[in-house]
Amino acid sequence: MSKRRVAYYYDPDVGAYTYGLGHPMKPHRIRVTHDLVSAYDMLGKMHVLRPKRSTPEAMTSFHTDEYIHFLNRVTPETAEELTYNGTRFLVGEDNPAFEGVFEFCSISAGGSICAAQRIASGAADIAINWAGGLHHAKKREASGFCYINDIVLGILELLRTYPRVLYIDIDCHHGDGVEEAFYTTDRVMTCSFHKFGEYFPGTGTQEDKGRGKGKGYAVNVPLKDGLTDEAFRSVFEPVVARILEVFKPSAVVLQCGADSLAGDKLGCFNVTMHGHAHCVQFLRQQNIPLILLGGGGYTVKNVARVWTYETACALGIENDIDPNLPWNEYFEWFGPRYRLEVVENNMDDLNVKDGSLEKVRITALEQLQELASANAPSVGMHDVPKEGLGEHLGFGKSQEVRDELDERLAQHARFVYNLQDSDTTSEESDDPESWDSDESTNSRRRYRSTRRPPAPTTKRMSLLTNRYFDIHEDGFCQNEYTSIPAKGTKRKFFQSSIRWDERVERVIAEKGGSPGFNLTMLMERGGGRLDEGEDWDEMAVDS
Repeated sequence: MSKRRVAYYYDPDVGAYTYGLGHPMKPHRIRVTHDLVSAYDMLGKMHVLRPKRSTPEAMTSFHTDEYIHFLNRVTPETAEELTYNGTRFLVGEDNPAFEGVFEFCSISAGGSICAAQRIASGAADIAINWAGGLHHAKKREASGFCYINDIVLGILELLRTYPRVLYIDIDCHHGDGVEEAFYTTDRVMTCSFHKFGEYFPGTGTQEDKGRGKGKGYAVNVPLKDGLTDEAFRSVFEPVVARILEVFKPSAVVLQCGADSLAGDKLGCFNVTMHGHAHCVQFLRQQNIPLILLGGGGYTVKNVARVWTYETACALGIENDIDPNLPWNEYFEWFGPRYRLEVVENNMDDLNVKDGSLEKVRITALEQLQELASANAPSVGMHDVPKEGLGEHLGFGKSQEVRDELDERLAQHARFVYNLQDSDTTSEESDDPESWDSDESTNSRRRYRSTRRPPAPTTKRMSLLTNRYFDIHEDGFCQNEYTSIPAKGTKRKFFQSSIRWDERVERVIAEKGGSPGFNLTMLMERGGGRLDEGEDWDEMAVDS
């Protein structure tokens, strides 16, 4: 096989994080994989790079400011308060607020962003980030063990250079977070092969094809228990080959979730290591820039085996490596056979048994046939600068000079951001449906559920239990004590009565009929609350 330039991203700190005792997601599996890759002497055949960790600003290219700010400050001790009793940001029991969660996310996201940049620059033909592939994370909420959607961030980076990107997902679970992110665009086609039917996340039917400009560009292949190598290959090859013919992608992102392997603790397929890796081999043969990402996988020794073998596939040396495992730090984990293999079990393949596989394949190909009559979507592209203008001119952050107005505006922005949860206006206080300030908990605000009728609910599913629970559509999750804000709450980040007044050249905060307030005095008292006996007029700014 022809040689490819392969970039391999790995941060040695990634294996030090833990979701908690008893949680099936084990970041340590990435460390085990790296150790096995090293034992096979593959590192010398690749560009091994430690990715730059993603900044909060980079994460907000997809996720909301509030959600990233939350991840940046949440700890196990503050999780109950910051998630409003588990009804916002981290809903359900799948995503615990473990120690160092933001650093873990920055490693995962940083690896996928760097891999995309490496591919886009032409410095590599294949880029690997086994710490990535967390495909369930939503714009403002964690889901299915995933906190940051590194895949979306990586694809957004590719779209700066390439007109079309193909995303393929072979995880046992539907790649709902990525599909949702690009559901209305024709520049990204998503194709997911997954188990469907009373299985997390409960989405991914063949009726879900996209919307608006993206109609037809979301391809779903729902499967049943016991999928074998032969059955998987019979649907993967024709569907992906047709996508490559119709969509003509400039780059491909393959999510190699290992929970589709036989014997996985949460999976239900019967795919062997070679059947799983065939997807990598098939795409490598297409000579299209390729990014390989991790994902699910909850039997650690099998995850390490398949990702090691797929690294060999990316290098084109899978036929040269010894199936008998070399000595490594985790050698005893791979007993009793100590071989680079994941064998099938005796599950029945329900996809073949009831004839549903053929129907699913035909439906997917018919969807692609509808797109074939139209030309592949195009977009006007122009050169992407390698560096920012300030960096090019030599103005680093240390040399940055701010005038007085810049300082005031920055101070004002920090003030609004820090007080968004504790400051309320008089109009909100007079509204019977406004938030009440609970002095005993200072910043926690509770809603008077007795004055609000029950809201319609939507169903969510847990990856751990595959059971549904209710989330209220208007953004409030009800319990027997309070109603508190959850997903869907209207953003209040930029809503403020504070503004810059050009007449007096200072930041003022208007309240009712008064002309405004002195920002300095307001900040000195830690917010907009008044002490007993004080009056708003005393803080007014003369205009």
